[in-house]
Amino acid sequence: MDMKRDYYEDVQLFSSKVVIFWFAILIAVLYLFPLFVDNYYVYVANYIAINIIVVTGLNLLVGYTGQISLGHAGFFAIGAYGTVTLMAKASFPFLLALPCSALIAAGFGFLLGLPALRLEGPYLAIATLGFGLTITQIIGRMDIFGGREGLHAPDITIGSFVINTDKEFYFLLITLTIILLFFMRNLIKTRVGRAFIAIRDADIAAQTMGVNILYYKALAFAISAFYAGIAGGLYAFVLKFIEPEIFTLMMSIMFLAMVVVGGLGSMMGAIAGAILLCWLDLKLRNILDVPYIGDWLEHLSKSWFSITGVSNIQFIVFGSIMILIMLFEPLGLYGVWIRTKKYWRTWPF
Repeated sequence: MDMKRDYYEDVQLFSSKVVIFWFAILIAVLYLFPLFVDNYYVYVANYIAINIIVVTGLNLLVGYTGQISLGHAGFFAIGAYGTVTLMAKASFPFLLALPCSALIAAGFGFLLGLPALRLEGPYLAIATLGFGLTITQIIGRMDIFGGREGLHAPDITIGSFVINTDKEFYFLLITLTIILLFFMRNLIKTRVGRAFIAIRDADIAAQTMGVNILYYKALAFAISAFYAGIAGGLYAFVLKFIEPEIFTLMMSIMFLAMVVVGGLGSMMGAIAGAILLCWLDLKLRNILDVPYIGDWLEHLSKSWFSITGVSNIQFIVFGSIMILIMLFEPLGLYGVWIRTKKYWRTWPF
C-alpha cells in the first residue's frame, strides 16, 4: 500500500530511485532540446515556459487558496514594463531588474488581496478585472513607459555574456522555470501551503483553528503576482517589444483557462494545461493555412460570418474545451491522467 508514514515522506522531492532516474532524463532532454530543433520550436518552448510560470502562480491562488483572479494580465504587464524600464532607464542589470519588478507586482498583489477578505466569487473576479484593465490604461498614458508606442527590450547581459538569440535565452528561461516550480512545490507542502488549502476548503473552520485569513489571502495574491511579474519580465525579451495593447482581458482569461483545463489544485495539471493551450494558441493562429479545414472555414465565414472572425477561432476552441472539461472531467487533464494511471494499474481487471 502506498501510504505516507511521516511528514518527511510528504515533503521529500523524490520518492524512489525510479523517479530520480526519469527526472534526470527529463532535465537532460530539456537542456538538449534547443540543440536539435529549429529556432521556431525554441521560440514555442520559450512561450510555453513563460505561461507555465504564470499558471503555476495563478494555480496557487485559484486552485489551492480558492480565490479567483481576472487581473493577472496587469501583474504580467507590471513585470514586463518594470524589467524593461529598470534596465533601460535606471541601468539595472537583468538579474536585478527582473526580481525587483516582480516584487513590485507582488506588492500590488498584496494590496489587491486585502479586499479578498470581504469579496469572493464574482465580486472578487470583478475587482481583479478592474485592476487589470486599470493598470494597462495607466501604463499607456505615462511617458516613462513609452505611452502607446511601447518599449523595446534591451539586450540581456550577464557578466560578459550577452544573450541575444532565442536559443541562448532558452537556457536561462528553463533554469528559472525549474527553480520556480521547485519553490512552488515545496511551498505547497509547508505550513503556509496547508493554510492556503484550509482556506480553500473551509475558511471559517480555518480561522477557528487560528489561521490568519486576511494575511494568507493577501499572501497568496502576492506570491501569485510575483510569479506573473517574473513571467512578464521574461516575456518582454521573447517579444523584444512591448505595448499596452498586448496585456488584454483575453490574456487574463487565457491564464485562467489554462488552470481550469489543466486541473485546479494540481501543479502537473497546471503545467499540462499551459502546454496544451499554448500549443493550440500558436497553431490556430494560422488555421487558414491548414489544407481543407482552412478553405472550409474561410467559406463558412464569408457565407455566414466575417472573415476577420477566423483569426479568433482559438477562443472558440478554448471555450469549447472548457465546457467539455466542466461537463465530463472537472479535474481537467490531471483527472484524465489519474483515470489513465488507475486503468493501467488495474488492467486487465
